[in-house]
Amino acid sequence: MSEPTALSLIPPVVVLVLAIWLRRPILSLVIGALVGLVLYQPADVLNNFSDISLSVMADETIGWLILVCGGFGALIALLVKTGGSMAFGRHALNLAKGPKSSLFMSFVLGVVIFIDDYLNALTVGSTMKRVTDKFNVSREMLAYVVDSTAAPICVLVPLSTWAVFFGGLLVDNGIAGEGQGIAVYMSAIPYMLYAWFAVLMVLLVILGVMPAFGPMKKAQQAAAQGQAALPQDEADAVQTSNDYGVKAIEEEFKHADSGGKLHNFFVPIFLLVGFTLYFDIDVLKGLVATLAITLPYYGVQRLMPLAEMMEQMMDGFKSMLPAICTVIAAFVFKDVCDKLMLPQYVIDNLSPYMTPQLLPAVVFLAMSILAFATGSSWGIFAVSIPIVMPLAQAVDANIPLVIGALLSASSFGSQACFYSDSTVLAAQGSGCNLVSHAVTQLPYALIAAGLTFIGLLLLA
Repeated sequence: MSEPTALSLIPPVVVLVLAIWLRRPILSLVIGALVGLVLYQPADVLNNFSDISLSVMADETIGWLILVCGGFGALIALLVKTGGSMAFGRHALNLAKGPKSSLFMSFVLGVVIFIDDYLNALTVGSTMKRVTDKFNVSREMLAYVVDSTAAPICVLVPLSTWAVFFGGLLVDNGIAGEGQGIAVYMSAIPYMLYAWFAVLMVLLVILGVMPAFGPMKKAQQAAAQGQAALPQDEADAVQTSNDYGVKAIEEEFKHADSGGKLHNFFVPIFLLVGFTLYFDIDVLKGLVATLAITLPYYGVQRLMPLAEMMEQMMDGFKSMLPAICTVIAAFVFKDVCDKLMLPQYVIDNLSPYMTPQLLPAVVFLAMSILAFATGSSWGIFAVSIPIVMPLAQAVDANIPLVIGALLSASSFGSQACFYSDSTVLAAQGSGCNLVSHAVTQLPYALIAAGLTFIGLLLLA
């Protein structure tokens, strides 16, 4: 194609329709890329797809993301297996004095486990449900606290799998220079309004400033009368989840050491933070240094043989394959869209009507709907950033504000969607029925989303 045309819109529409219908973002991205190549050069689809795939896999950013995401998975597997996070729950039993303090302890643990929302969702609910049950707190309320400190907290902390994933996308799409992805990500943290509002709201609910209402009020009343929450059926949770990595982490969590020590969780976390800061926010170097010390640290305690530790790390690495595959498929799709000149077409047609003041709020609204519909927070971001960011640059919008709007939409979709991975895991870990959890927390998520939309309008 020598000129951008409306045909360039077909691949994104195909991806979005298939993602909503199939709930499989990776498959949708691959099919969308193939459709785009048919439009680009119908007689040479196979060669073009092969060349683009090889080009993406040879990209330095992709290699970095594979190593970092896989390294996080390896570290998470070790943390879970040693049972260090379970020790926090045992200490919390001695500290909690009532419903509010037990929920606040859950909140604190959710903030502490900022590395990954999977680890967060599985750990907090599983370790704290014994504490909250003691004070007749509903499992729905616990699941809401867990979900509100999973993706929202991970989004706000630049040392998490979310930051690594999105920082890499910013670099690959030219929004940030090489090695500057995390720095640009950090500049947008003040504008990730949904995450801030979600965290603030759950605090207000825990402290009783905002009373429970709607379905949550009914769940709390039932718990106060001693009616047990319906347990989330494990098979349903696994079947509902769209991410094979969730299954791997769930299996690993079941075999965690129930007698784990608290220091076996906090020492690697502090090492990771310290080394990453020491190496100028280079997460890969921080991970390598952390693992280099964590392995002998566990070894001298004889927690498990070195061979078993390596096996756990391999399983953890494999648990991150869905995220890695999403990145690769999104980059292939982006290259196809570039060949069809999709960004130029969108910019040429929307720039006259889109103002810098409206763009962030409109981006948040549109991407929130898509993330909620597909249950794919990372996939939707990967698909949308090649389109949204060139448009933001063309209309001279506030780039950190637009990035904040995109991340707000991603964290909203992760928390609010009924079948998103973090929602499934929050319910699973808390021992709560999945639908009950989704229905009881949705009003709170919608309030935070409404405040975010207004806030983005005012800030722009």
